[in-house]
Amino acid sequence: MTSPPFTIRSVQAFGYRYPLTTPVITSFGRMADRPAVFVRVEDTDGNIGWGEVWCNFPAPGAEHRVRLVNEVLAPALIGFNAPEPSAAFERLTQGTSVLALQSGEAGPFAQSIAGIDLAVWDLYARRRNVALWRLLGGAKRKIKVYASGINPVGSERTAEAALGRGYRALKLKIGFDPATDRANLGALRRLVGEGLLAADVNQGWTIAQALELAPPLERFGLAWLEEPIRADRPRQEWQQLHEAIRFPLAAGENIASHAGFAEVLREPILRVVQPDIAKWGGVSACTSIARDILASGKMFCPHYLGAGIGLLASAHLLAGIGGDGLLEVDCNENPLRDRFSGPVLDVRDGMIELGDEAGLGITPDLASIAQYRTI
Repeated sequence: MTSPPFTIRSVQAFGYRYPLTTPVITSFGRMADRPAVFVRVEDTDGNIGWGEVWCNFPAPGAEHRVRLVNEVLAPALIGFNAPEPSAAFERLTQGTSVLALQSGEAGPFAQSIAGIDLAVWDLYARRRNVALWRLLGGAKRKIKVYASGINPVGSERTAEAALGRGYRALKLKIGFDPATDRANLGALRRLVGEGLLAADVNQGWTIAQALELAPPLERFGLAWLEEPIRADRPRQEWQQLHEAIRFPLAAGENIASHAGFAEVLREPILRVVQPDIAKWGGVSACTSIARDILASGKMFCPHYLGAGIGLLASAHLLAGIGGDGLLEVDCNENPLRDRFSGPVLDVRDGMIELGDEAGLGITPDLASIAQYRTI
């Protein structure tokens, strides 16, 4: 059954930062705080939807994306009569393509549009009075999760805490001192037992380093090795590494086009594919891509390292599409995540269970985080 068109009345973004006592560390940099950009979309019938824009880097990125939504994208959508939710995504993507090219800011535009798209889909599901995961075709409300964002310092303590909260799968950040990386992987393997253990290099190695450092990691029984080299390196380098190791390679958070995903799905190189719906594509583009991932015989594992609304949307997409993939849940301190991720926090034996409330199932209380607002 098709729904009648709806008209966008308002689009507004809000920026926040939560200061950290312990920075989040990657091989290319560190985060001294946790930023978040939340998006609120309302239609002329008074229905409201919520989304989130990826804004982790660079450091001032959150405030820039708030202004991009409020000053550039919102005016292009207000008054738009949308026959269905992806029409808003297409309108913004096509309408700003030259401006994104002219400004050299394809990423910020794509991220901001993705956040708006999440809000429009939440709004649309609320109009239909159905949970987003059901609207996307989901049959099972339970999905597997893994604890992510485990830093190289204090990794054993962080992993123990995550396992104590119900997780049964872990992902460690590596790409630092090789001896430290191996020691941390050994400690986490002992902790998680036969459970899933993955490692993320965050694009930190050259191909020469990857060919030297990756094969010895086989003894840790990795479920996958994520972005060991730069995402934009020639395919022959990825192929070279694929042939040198016996465990899966993973990537996808830095692929930002239909063509890019089509390329990796044609090849055997990646066995785990990880689109980030708040970084590119939103629900509109990533739903079909997720189905293509499963059809290609690969594992769909949504990438996510942000605040709560985007995390919850990622959970709904995974439940809606199905498959054996896991939802990435950052295990570092972040109330901007915890207060707005609903059932994702309730991990039981490595699983979470989504509800039947309409849309994403939450209405964020932004007043509760007013002290962290920056713009």
